[in-house]
Amino acid sequence: MQRYNFLQLCCSSLSLRLMKLQINWDALGVSATIACAIHCALLPLLLSSLPLFGINILHNIFFETGMILLAMLIGTYSLSHGYRRHHHHLLPLVLFISGIFFLLLKQFITSLHIWLLIPAVLLIVSAHFLNWRFCRKAKHCHSTDCNH
Repeated sequence: MQRYNFLQLCCSSLSLRLMKLQINWDALGVSATIACAIHCALLPLLLSSLPLFGINILHNIFFETGMILLAMLIGTYSLSHGYRRHHHHLLPLVLFISGIFFLLLKQFITSLHIWLLIPAVLLIVSAHFLNWRFCRKAKHCHSTDCNH
């Protein structure tokens, strides 16, 4: 009987620690966007010698597509969670979709690469920042106007 209580106590202590662990999806989304911006803007300048060693991640369509998909997945989860559970404002979603549009457009119009990258990064970071602010301002998960 005593072993059961000890095991139950250990498991409940572990589950309490896991419940306190929360991922800040907006911070993760901003980080992924900034990583994408660094890759797109600075990497060609810093790593232009990599092809000499047989390594080619510059203008690699698979790497570019992977970075865009990563930004889309993290951003979609983060912003939809904030919209559904906390603030119900569409502005962060609109900014995010606009930023992703610019990211996708830069893949097809390579001559305007930097001019499309800058607004894409600004829009995506702004979307995550507004989502974070709206979530902090709401300070509640469900209010009387929520239908969930």
